[in-house]
Amino acid sequence: MIIRVATVEDLMGMQACNLQNLPENYHLQIYLYHILTWPSLSYVAVDDKGRVVGYALAKMDEDLAEGDEPHGHLTSISVLRSYRRLGLAKKLMLQSQQAMSSVHKAAYVALHVRKSNRAALSLYRDTLGFHVEEIVKGYYADGEDAYSMRLAL
Repeated sequence: MIIRVATVEDLMGMQACNLQNLPENYHLQIYLYHILTWPSLSYVAVDDKGRVVGYALAKMDEDLAEGDEPHGHLTSISVLRSYRRLGLAKKLMLQSQQAMSSVHKAAYVALHVRKSNRAALSLYRDTLGFHVEEIVKGYYADGEDAYSMRLAL
């Protein structure tokens, strides 16, 4: 298994992981925009056959108010079911966070997660040390609330 920076050639594999696992799906243009604008922040896990089996799609926040610290945002993360419980999501997250900090001098990383997604909450809170900033009512298209979470870098 290799974890490396995502490239344009990985877009279809990243989208396939997303479509298989997540209810929030993105157009290829979103992946392309992230990879071209912040080329050091998104990562893929690739198996021995060269297939993308997981990804972390990340960016820097573009809407900074006066005096705001630069910070990153995890847009999406997914690992195919047959590759879960191997620590890939954690490794993908840590690589992205490291790049946010070292390349972009991010003070923190933020993300949103469904309140019902217990596995993701465990990863973010218990394994990586994120904390809940607030509950965002009706954040997702289906009306589910999200936890807005943050981790200081």
